[in-house]
Amino acid sequence: MMRTIVLGSCVSIQGQFEKSHPDGRISVRVGEKVFVGTPVVKTA
Repeated sequence: MMRTIVLGSCVSIQGQFEKSHPDGRISVRVGEKVFVGTPVVKTA
């Protein structure tokens, strides 16, 4: 499943979902790199 995360105030990354962390952040994989950040919330 593709997910989008935010790193800092301006950078967003979209990649393959890896795992959830206890503090609410998630990990996504882009190629061989894994990034951890705050998930983007879906709006209606």
